[in-house]
Amino acid sequence: MDWQKEMDELRRREAFAEELGGAERVKRQHDGGRLTIRERVARLADAGSFHEIGKIAGRATYDAKNDLVGLTPSNFIFGRARLDGRPVIIGGDDFTVRGGSADATIKGKHNMCERMAHDLRLPLIRLVEGSGGGGSVKTIETTGRANVPAVDGWEQVVRNMGTIPRVALGLGSVAGLGAAHLAAAHYSVMIKDRSAMFVAGPPVVERLGQKLTKNELGGWEIQLRAGGVDHAVDTEDEAFACARRFLSYLPSSVDDVPPRGPQTDDPERREEWLSNAIPRDVRKPYKMRAIIEAVVDRGSFFEVSHLYGRAIITGLARLDGWPVALMASDPYHYGGAWTADTCQKVERFVDTAQTFHLPIVYLVDCPGFLIGLEAEKTGTIKQGVRAMSAIWQSNVPWCAVVIRNVFGVAGAAHRNGSQYCTRYAWPSGRWGSLPLEGGIEAAYRAEIDAAPDP
Repeated sequence: MDWQKEMDELRRREAFAEELGGAERVKRQHDGGRLTIRERVARLADAGSFHEIGKIAGRATYDAKNDLVGLTPSNFIFGRARLDGRPVIIGGDDFTVRGGSADATIKGKHNMCERMAHDLRLPLIRLVEGSGGGGSVKTIETTGRANVPAVDGWEQVVRNMGTIPRVALGLGSVAGLGAAHLAAAHYSVMIKDRSAMFVAGPPVVERLGQKLTKNELGGWEIQLRAGGVDHAVDTEDEAFACARRFLSYLPSSVDDVPPRGPQTDDPERREEWLSNAIPRDVRKPYKMRAIIEAVVDRGSFFEVSHLYGRAIITGLARLDGWPVALMASDPYHYGGAWTADTCQKVERFVDTAQTFHLPIVYLVDCPGFLIGLEAEKTGTIKQGVRAMSAIWQSNVPWCAVVIRNVFGVAGAAHRNGSQYCTRYAWPSGRWGSLPLEGGIEAAYRAEIDAAPDP
C-alpha cells in the first residue's frame, strides 16, 4: 500500500493554487503591464531556489458530494529562496485575488513570513501590491460585520526592522496597510508611472474635493521627493536587480558583519584631478558625486534617496571590498546646508548604518543648518537635534573628510564627538562657528550700524 493517491490529490490542490485568481484576473494583470506574484518570485530568486510555505492555504469550493472542485489561494505567498546564492525570505501580495487586500488575506501567512525571517536571521524582501482595508466592503457583504482596526503581527515588523534587512518593492498601487509595508523597509523601490503609494487612493480622496489621478496623488516622483521611498526604476526586473545589489552590502542580520565584496580596485589608486576639484571661490559649487566615485572602489557607489533631503548624498559603497555607508554634502543644494528633510534623511541613514555595523564615511561641506523663515517653519533645528542624536548614539567607526565648509551646529555633527573619529581635512577646508563673511557682521553689528557709512 502506498500514498500515491494522497500525493496526487496534493498535486491537484497545488495546481489550483498556481491558477492564482483565475485566468481573467491574470490577463488583467498582464494587460496592465505587471507580472503575477509567481512570475515575480521566479525572476527575483535564483532559478529553482524558491521553497514555498503554505501553498494550498486558501478558500475551497466543494460540489454537492462535498468533493473539492476549486481553490482560491491566499493572496499572499512566501517562502525561502536564494539571491545570488544567498539565503533570503521572499513574501509577496497576489493582486489577482481580491486586489491583494489585507482584509482578504490569511494573516497567519504574513505573521509566519516575518517570524521565519526573524528566527532564521535572513533578509526579507516584500513584493507589495495591495491595500489594507480596501476589502472591507466585500468583508461586510460576506460576513455581515467589520472589524475594529488592528494590525495583527505588526510587532514582528517592528522587531525585524532592528534585526534583519527589510527590502520592499512597490510593484503596483499600494494603499493603507500595503503602503505601510512598503514604507517599513531599509530600502524601498517603486516602478515609474506604474506604482503608486498613498494612505487612501483617489476614489476616497475625491470626497475631500481633490480629484487626482493615482500618479498625481502618490506616484513615484511624489514619494521619492517626500522620502516615502528610496528609489524608482522603469521595470520590475530593474527593481529586482536593485534589491539584490542593496542586500549585497548588508549582513544577513545584526548577528553578522557586512560581507566583503570583490577586491577589484587598487586601494593605492590615486586620482590626480582631485587636487583641482574644489574651486577657490567658495561661492562656486562642484560635483560631489564625481569625487565620491573617485574615492570609493570603482563602480561600487549605490546611491539611495537621491531626490529627498538633497543637501546630503547618501549611499552604500566599498573600500577595498569592504562595505561602508557614505554621506557627502552636495553644494548644488543650499550650499550643503542641512534642511529639515536633510536632517530626517541623515537620521534614518545613520540608524541603518548603526543597525547593520556599517562604518560611516562622511565627505563634509556643511555651512550649518539652513536659515530663514522657511527653515523655521519646517522645524529644522528640531529635526537637526534628532539627526545629531542618531550620530551621537552611533558607535560604528567614523571617518570624516572636510572638503570645504564646516560651520555651526550642523557642521559639528560631522562625527560623534564622544568617541574617536578619523578626521582629515583637504587644503580647501575652512571652519568655525560662522562663516567669516556672516560672522563679522554679527560680531560688529553695533559698530556697523553706528558708522557714518555702514
